[in-house]
Amino acid sequence: MCEYCGCQALETIDELTQEHERVVTLISRVRDARRDGAIARMAELAREITSVLGPHTQVEEHGLFPAMAAEFPEQIARLEAEHRRIESVLAEADGPFLTDPGWPDRLIDTLDLLREHILKEQDGVFPAALAILGTEDWEAVEKARAEAGSALSRPGA
Repeated sequence: MCEYCGCQALETIDELTQEHERVVTLISRVRDARRDGAIARMAELAREITSVLGPHTQVEEHGLFPAMAAEFPEQIARLEAEHRRIESVLAEADGPFLTDPGWPDRLIDTLDLLREHILKEQDGVFPAALAILGTEDWEAVEKARAEAGSALSRPGA
């Protein structure tokens, strides 16, 4: 992932980046499961992606995005709309997916969108946040993280 602007030096961005990296790893595993025809495994992995994205999205939408919306309203609105599209298909992993022959392809298409979405955040949102957010904004992001928690294990936790 991105390391060129220094934004990962901030713990908040580093945590979001670690979550992105975990999701990218899981996306790869979903692709492997699809290749193997393991639909139940795809659903299991989709649920794991959801568990990572839940707190991640909360931090973005309740901390980072509001602080950036005035400067980048259209971009933030698009990212939030993508969150809803991604969440919608991932949520199908808890439904009758095994009987829907279109779900595996729908999931793969959504994971393609998710991968593009991650790149937008890594290459656009995070560096922009580093440049424009002030102390109060970062405190709001950190508050959102404290409220959301994280699906990732933390050393010493």
